[in-house]
Amino acid sequence: MSPLPELNLGLGILKDPHSTVENRDGEIIVRTNSGLSKYTISIVISDQEVGKISLKIGEKVVEVPTYKLTVTDDKTNETEVYQVTRDTLSFTKTKTKRSFLSFFGFKKFDKTSYLYENIPYEPALERIEKFDISRHRKLSHEELTYHLKNEDKSVILYAGDINEFKKPDEVSQYFIVVDKDGGKSFIGNILYREKFLKLTPRVELEIIRRKQVPKNFEYDDKGNIKRTIYL
Repeated sequence: MSPLPELNLGLGILKDPHSTVENRDGEIIVRTNSGLSKYTISIVISDQEVGKISLKIGEKVVEVPTYKLTVTDDKTNETEVYQVTRDTLSFTKTKTKRSFLSFFGFKKFDKTSYLYENIPYEPALERIEKFDISRHRKLSHEELTYHLKNEDKSVILYAGDINEFKKPDEVSQYFIVVDKDGGKSFIGNILYREKFLKLTPRVELEIIRRKQVPKNFEYDDKGNIKRTIYL
């Protein structure tokens, strides 16, 4: 169902035609409709890297960069800031760099690294791509998922416990919202704005294209990023 407009009622003054008094005693205050207002919740995924989180991908926990995400609306203009992942990784192969002591049977000095391929979603035509995600969400007590409708890809924005996140088979790319409370802060923020705005608002997602997009991540045996290879 589309967001409903809210009547923007203002105060106006009308002259009572039956009054013979030449002052404001004959004026009455009425409410007038000065237009229809539709409110929008705006979610922006920026190109500004702000940190890293540990995310389980397959059987291994690895570091994944996070980016600044902001939430605001055009009625309260209150802005909250979160982190979000932008990279969709899949394990490719293991590489082992042998030390010279390996020839003498000392394998503990060998260094093993793990290569992951990255296939992220990035705006293709414009620097900023916008989605109306008002109708495409799934909400439970612990999780909130928005679907980004694209012609040939299935992309989601997920908020919830990152340790419980598993990429659905039909999803090609994903963004994961990160906050201090397992996604609940972000979910509560969205629900608060919807309740405050009273009517179902439009929810718009903006994705800003990154100047450098990682193609591969190379990790050490502890899951720390050793090297990032860019497109």
